[in-house]
Amino acid sequence: MSKNKKTDENISNSASQDEQADDIVLEVDDVAQENLSDKSSFGGGDVTKKLREKLKKCTEEKQEYLDGWQRAKADSINSKRDFEVQKKDFVKFAKGDLIIQIIPVLDSFGMAFKNTKGVPEQWLKGVEYICNQLVAVLEENGVKQIDPKGEKFDMNKHTSVEMIKVDDESQESIILEVVQKGYELNGKILREAKVKVGEYKK
Repeated sequence: MSKNKKTDENISNSASQDEQADDIVLEVDDVAQENLSDKSSFGGGDVTKKLREKLKKCTEEKQEYLDGWQRAKADSINSKRDFEVQKKDFVKFAKGDLIIQIIPVLDSFGMAFKNTKGVPEQWLKGVEYICNQLVAVLEENGVKQIDPKGEKFDMNKHTSVEMIKVDDESQESIILEVVQKGYELNGKILREAKVKVGEYKK
């Protein structure tokens, strides 16, 4: 068989195959078009409705999960912040019990200094130095002495043990004498000051 004859046969076979392929494509397109035009094969509006309902449900669930996550995150942040505040407060006031036990020692120093007759001056200076050292250490740790003589009486910081009659109206509710000093730690009252307060009566 000659080369030209073989080539003609190949071309003929190729053309025949192309025609068959075109027929198949046309048949598929016809079936697809028929299915698309026939809504009943896809359920028509029912499918669309179901898809919309499912989409709506998914959107609602997504929002619900998002809201829950945001609440959990906010709670976590708040809990962490509260813990940090409690931790700082604990560190701030952890020394309170120890300081309350030291305060009576300061009271003893105060009473001793009221009765110094016959006490050698050098010894007295040494005791005063020790007392001042103790007060300085307490101050460095946030302790403040409440010595409110001349101040207006404040029931949150002071305890009145006696009312003293005064003739001057300006002395009304003024602390005239401190019987026992008070103490506070970082703004928190450890012990109220015991005081005598002026009382004006016409």
